[in-house]
Amino acid sequence: MTFFSTLRKRATVAASLILLCSGAAQAQHVLTTAQAEQFAKGSFPEYLELLSMPNDAANATDIQRNAAWLEQAFAKRGFKVGQLANGERPAVFAEWGEASPQRKTILFYMHFDGQPVVPGEWKTDPWTPVLKARDAQGQWQTLPLDRLAGALDPEWRVFARASADDKGPITMFLAAIDALQAAGRNPDVHVKVLLDSEEEKGSPHLHLVMRDNAERLRSDGLVILDGAMPPGNKPGVNFGNRGSVQVDLTVFGPNSAPHSGTYGNVVPNPALRLAGLLDSMKDAQGRVVIPGFYDRVQISASDRLQMARSAPVAGTFEQRFGIAQLDAVGSNPVEAVQYPSLDILGFSAGRVGNLAANAIPSTATASLNIRTVPETPPDFLYGLVRQHIQNQGFHIVEGREPSADERSRYGKLVSVGLTAYPSTSTGARTDMSSPLAQWALRGVKAPRQIEPEVFRMGGSTLPMSGAADVLKVPYVVVPLVNADNNQHSFDENLRLGNYVEGVRTVASLLTTPF
Repeated sequence: MTFFSTLRKRATVAASLILLCSGAAQAQHVLTTAQAEQFAKGSFPEYLELLSMPNDAANATDIQRNAAWLEQAFAKRGFKVGQLANGERPAVFAEWGEASPQRKTILFYMHFDGQPVVPGEWKTDPWTPVLKARDAQGQWQTLPLDRLAGALDPEWRVFARASADDKGPITMFLAAIDALQAAGRNPDVHVKVLLDSEEEKGSPHLHLVMRDNAERLRSDGLVILDGAMPPGNKPGVNFGNRGSVQVDLTVFGPNSAPHSGTYGNVVPNPALRLAGLLDSMKDAQGRVVIPGFYDRVQISASDRLQMARSAPVAGTFEQRFGIAQLDAVGSNPVEAVQYPSLDILGFSAGRVGNLAANAIPSTATASLNIRTVPETPPDFLYGLVRQHIQNQGFHIVEGREPSADERSRYGKLVSVGLTAYPSTSTGARTDMSSPLAQWALRGVKAPRQIEPEVFRMGGSTLPMSGAADVLKVPYVVVPLVNADNNQHSFDENLRLGNYVEGVRTVASLLTTPF
């Protein structure tokens, strides 16, 4: 760790000198890019160390190790810190200073768990952070980590699991705290922090953690530092998010796997039946055709106009994902995520490739993801899906194998199950004219003097429906990381320019009067 220690010391000294040489440092609540870069450099050793710790919430020991590290990182900066009981996967709470009637309290939410990894899919070890830059051919080339101590290219990236989602924002936050403390600058809001340990698992227990610690978590507003910035890394603020539930389907065929030569054209194939059922749920343009699926959503003309202004340039997503056209839900991608969605996560029946057997599978299984919005809660959409399945001639059995009697009576048999967590299943939105919203917009605008992109609701899911119910506060989402960060996939990465600007944004929010 000699390199890390040297880098931290060098960057801290440089950052302190920059602040001392800035005559208005004590009164200035907006860091320059140069100031933020030096404090970013000072935080890189912690960032790289944190990224080196596996953080799949399925492994309680790894989560406990991350939680202990975070406790120490916040405590050494003067925060009052403690773990919040959550079975074997504790959340972490931190508070800076004492509450005051003269200052509003803001609770900052981030999460330190990450998506599972398949190491073979990654070009490098997901738990060994690597610095990379593109060469003249656009290919990623590895750079020595000690380059982080010198002049930074904003296009360089750190590759590792959770580099962007969501450990990067945590250490950006710590770097912003370092900058304020070095300048002797107190925040203009009372600061509380909640670090979630199970966000990537749907935060199944977060609503209970919040209920049990409601007084400690009490605030005037919640700020979520998670998610990707708009294309082009423009500043943005989201005022809502969709919820998420999973529906699992199993279509039953023969009670064994009969020979496809002897029984092909004789025994019905459950894979074909499930494929047909799934195909009946959407049209060729990607729109859900289940009656009533979109009907409750009403979008005003002014909101549609704002969405059109915030939409990415035509062709952006087609180029990024290598596709010819987008689904036709909404007139642009921003409008599309104001509606509930239905997608196939996976499909399984028999075996394929070299392992394929000449047999008709006995079952076929699919997992669906439904994203909910405030107007269409989980039970409502799940009921529509079930009714649609029945309308296609299927008899539903509840989470079990069909009996012999059911097999003899019904030609189409399917098991349907719903997985939904209180913290994440329901969508939520905050009034864009609320005091919290206006405070956030001022804070996000200040560093670059660019009007933030405003999003009525983002498409991803955060554990905020449960938070809104338990804590009774409005919330906003401030994304800090690059849009093309590969979160939830292999080769996740964070652009250094986003890291530096993230430090500036957090410092600005902390010192923007509410």
